[in-house]
Amino acid sequence: MTRRDFFRTALALPASASLAHYEALAAPALNQIKITDIKAMQVRDPGTLIKVETDAGISGIGPCGTSGPVARDVINVLHKGRLPHLGLIGKDPLAIRVHFHNMFYAFPQRGRQMRVLSGIDIALWDLAGKILNQPVSKLLGGNFREEIPLYSHCSGVASFLKKENWKRIVDSWTEDPRGYRAFKIDIHTAYGGNMQEVVPSLGPREIRIIQQGYANAREALGPEWEIIVHCHCELDAPTAIRVAEAIEPIKPLFFEDPLTERFSESWLALRRSTRVPLAVGENIELLEGALPFLQNQAVDFLQPDLLNSGGITGVKILADMAAHYRVPICLHNVSGHVLNMASQQFSAAHFNCPWMECQRNADRTKVAAENAPVIRNGRMKVSTLPGLGLVLDEGYLKSNLLPGETWWG
Repeated sequence: MTRRDFFRTALALPASASLAHYEALAAPALNQIKITDIKAMQVRDPGTLIKVETDAGISGIGPCGTSGPVARDVINVLHKGRLPHLGLIGKDPLAIRVHFHNMFYAFPQRGRQMRVLSGIDIALWDLAGKILNQPVSKLLGGNFREEIPLYSHCSGVASFLKKENWKRIVDSWTEDPRGYRAFKIDIHTAYGGNMQEVVPSLGPREIRIIQQGYANAREALGPEWEIIVHCHCELDAPTAIRVAEAIEPIKPLFFEDPLTERFSESWLALRRSTRVPLAVGENIELLEGALPFLQNQAVDFLQPDLLNSGGITGVKILADMAAHYRVPICLHNVSGHVLNMASQQFSAAHFNCPWMECQRNADRTKVAAENAPVIRNGRMKVSTLPGLGLVLDEGYLKSNLLPGETWWG
């Protein structure tokens, strides 16, 4: 089989294979309920939400990484544009594979539209769980774990070179009852740059600062805590190679997004030069974005975001393909309570999801009337409620609508 034939086959097979378990569970309930509307509403926290309504009075909720007006515009174009036959209104909500294909492969989109359509896909899974009275993790095949190991963020350190700063930080995390023991530490803070601002090659002085800063972090945290060297695609290839050499002594969990999220030969140059585990993925779109990294064995971890990579359906296809390569998936998850609950359900149901990103105070979300996440010993308990396990506080949502927003748009 040629490389081209493999690529064509890889894209054709995963959807049907990945969703076989779900479709068997959903089969008895097909063609009994229809979608009547899809709405979007923006609140201060957790941002814009998508709601898929049905004629049975059951609704599904999903997150959305755009503003309310943008989300409503995308929804309107999908259902009233020149390709209305690809829309979801009037169709069976349980036909998730068909809707996924129509939204992500037939309907022309990318960019901000990706995040809206991913939110719709997540809402469809929430809705399917409510219709079938099962948590999404069970629809995805069942739980490999009942608690999800977490890593969080140790960002904004005032000075990497002052050891007293690290003592204060370690004391704070040690006293935290959630018990996190794995952290992302931002590289731009070490060399004094701006997050996500691409820099030309850093010189020896900056590399020494980075090396000393992470060495201080390791000394303060000790061998029992995991450190992630956190980038946002700021580095060029020569700098990434030098940084990898500088951080190798601290044995990081992984070196995240040092280069652009698109695959290139630069990733292979970095891979050949270091034993440090590499990670990429929060901005990868669908399986096509991840497959070159898998085929070329360029990274040790993939970090897709459900909102950037095609929702639960898209990332399941991606994760199942990664499983064939024995590459783990660690979901990028920083966009609020609804995405957090979706990421939790997803991670529970995939054996190659050993870690999940999580905001430090995720268990103190104000939008949850009930069933807020439970975090202890650095792990999140998996919800057993139907769908995503969402019980939202409507009073809180109504009082936190952004100016110009109305209740469900």
